[in-house]
Amino acid sequence: MHQANSSTGTAFAVAPGENVKRLLPWLVAVAFFMESLDTTILNTAVPAIAHALGVVPLSMKAVLSSYTLSLAVFIPISGWMADRFGTRRVFSSAIGLFSLGSFLCGISSNIHVLVACRILQGCGGAMMVPVGRLTLVRTFPKSELIRAMSFVAIPGLIGPMLGPIAGGLIVGYFHWRVIFFLNVPIGLLGLYLVYRHLPDYREEHTRPLDVAGLLLFGSGIGLLSYVLEVFGEHTLSSTAILGLLLVSAVLLTGYGIRAARISFPLLRLSLFRIRTFRASVSGSFFTRLGIGGIPFLFPLLYQVGLGFTPIQSGLLIMPQAAAAMSLKITMPFILRRLGNRTVLISNTMILGVLIVLFATIGVGTPAWLIVLQSFVFGFFTSLQYTSMNTLVYADVTEEQASSGSTIASTMQQMSISFGVATASLATAFFIPDRFHTSAPEMIHGIHQAFLALGGLTFLSSIIFRELKGDDGAGVSLHNTIQHAV
Repeated sequence: MHQANSSTGTAFAVAPGENVKRLLPWLVAVAFFMESLDTTILNTAVPAIAHALGVVPLSMKAVLSSYTLSLAVFIPISGWMADRFGTRRVFSSAIGLFSLGSFLCGISSNIHVLVACRILQGCGGAMMVPVGRLTLVRTFPKSELIRAMSFVAIPGLIGPMLGPIAGGLIVGYFHWRVIFFLNVPIGLLGLYLVYRHLPDYREEHTRPLDVAGLLLFGSGIGLLSYVLEVFGEHTLSSTAILGLLLVSAVLLTGYGIRAARISFPLLRLSLFRIRTFRASVSGSFFTRLGIGGIPFLFPLLYQVGLGFTPIQSGLLIMPQAAAAMSLKITMPFILRRLGNRTVLISNTMILGVLIVLFATIGVGTPAWLIVLQSFVFGFFTSLQYTSMNTLVYADVTEEQASSGSTIASTMQQMSISFGVATASLATAFFIPDRFHTSAPEMIHGIHQAFLALGGLTFLSSIIFRELKGDDGAGVSLHNTIQHAV
């Protein structure tokens, strides 16, 4: 028997009791942890997986970017799916897909199968986080929502910190396949808890799904990602690459025209008319193009170039996430003190310089200096993300917030996917033969990539100059916590 919430038009099976409200944050937190861990644990294992599958390490970019690209494509329909089919069914399907994709990744025998399974994994991951957040919003009153959201945000910070060292330990003492198999028992436990304790919310009247828009948008960015993957590998002629780029541009332009003409587009591009939203989302996209590929390059530099073990590599990367988590409490104070415009312009320039400085890491660089550089970079990266994520919601209305969040999340995943491809492309450009690369040549190529990515990040600060000094001043700490998840 469904009951209806008259104020929202939302139907649910049974009103959530105290037991459900106590267990729900844990359930959603586990899903958040699985996804946040999965995006970082694989980076450290890239050289080992490449060796096992018989491919060069730079080819592993497809394994990393295919997952985040899948997130970008399917995040926009997660809210509609939950409204149409119910939060319980969609959330459990998401966990099931994620777990199945993880298992299939673990038994993959070649890189093409692994990429396909990562896409399946991303389909599940795209549904888990937005639907979990939506369930929390509909279960808890506003007076209790801050506490629930803050609790759920913690795994999103811990996952990236544990990921590099966990990946290193698994590769060092077990097998790279264990990285994927770990998700299976956690997923099965999650499925049991979902069916026992997750409230089943759904809308009585759902808006129509923009299927044509999904096909145009998904095909356009998928094709663009493919071109970035094969560019410079001589597998396609220049004419073929230009042709694919043209088709991608036509598809994305077609989506933009369609979105402006229909009542319920997949992504409400009209929000880009809001200055703060436009600056934060577009600035985030181009900034992440520079810094999004850094986690991919670090393990290659440390393991392939400098000869460190996977465990040592993980330990050298971990300070970046540790700084982001341990210094998170200082960031609201910095934003209140300096304002979003000053922080974003200056911080983006600092990040560009810090990435350039990574090009000084070589055979004789002491470990303490590498750790210090990683820690400082982690702090400024987290400050950048906090400021950009907060500014997204500065001037959007409550009715626009859901669409704004969807666009921001989609663009974020797209930029991470393209960032990995850009980092790999920049490295390959400076390597004589990427199929037969010596350690010094790999170090040289990655150093040149750091210089290029640092310059790109530095230049992306121009986007934030359209902001005014008081933009984002009205955004509260509550919104910062809620939307930084």
